[in-house]
Formats: sequence, structure tokens, C-alpha cells
Amino acid sequence: MSEQQASARESLQGLSEGDASKMGYLQELIARSYTESGLDPQTFMLVRMAALATLDAAPASWLMNIAVSGEAGLDPELILGTLIAIAPVIGTARVVSAAGNILRGLALGEAIAESAEE
Repeated sequence: MSEQQASARESLQGLSEGDASKMGYLQELIARSYTESGLDPQTFMLVRMAALATLDAAPASWLMNIAVSGEAGLDPELILGTLIAIAPVIGTARVVSAAGNILRGLALGEAIAESAEE
């Protein structure tokens, strides 16, 4: 496997585990969208949570955003409140799916942390 292929594989593996650190472009895009939005950190993250639920985002996407939302001082109750608020718009099936993907994302984070300890 070439060095470029190994690097791409490593980046994809990281993304699948909710780690965008090897993808500088994504980090820059997120930082720029935050700055340009003019929103406070909590509102910005709640909007992102609503978008993730609408898109039926993968657990790794939830993991990345939940980690950042904790840094922004976002309580889990606010995430739940956001899901409840958008349910009439996106449908209960998406909200139920989001709840499951959030839990799978948290489990993924725990598994990654445990493997890092070994």
C-alpha cells in the first residue's frame, strides 16, 4: 500500500470514528461556518444537532458534534429539547433514529477511549 493510500485510509478510519483531526479542511470549514454564522456556541451546536437529526446522520457524526457541544457547555437536556422541538417538522421516525444514533455514537466514543487505554 502506498503512503498516500495509507494516509487516506487513516483519515477515513478517523472520520468513521468521529475524529476529523486529520482532515484539516473539515475543521477549517466548521470553524469558518461558526464564525460566519454570528451565533453563540450553544445555539450554533443546537442548529447542528437539528441538522444531524434531519439528515439521519451516522453515529460518528453525532460523536464528533456531541464532543464539541460539551465543550460549548451544551447540556444533554438541550439536545433532547431540540429533538422534541423539531419532531413536528422532520417526523418522529427521524427523531427516534437520531436518539439511537446518539447512543451508538456515545458507545463508539467509549469503545475508542477503552482501546486507547490498552
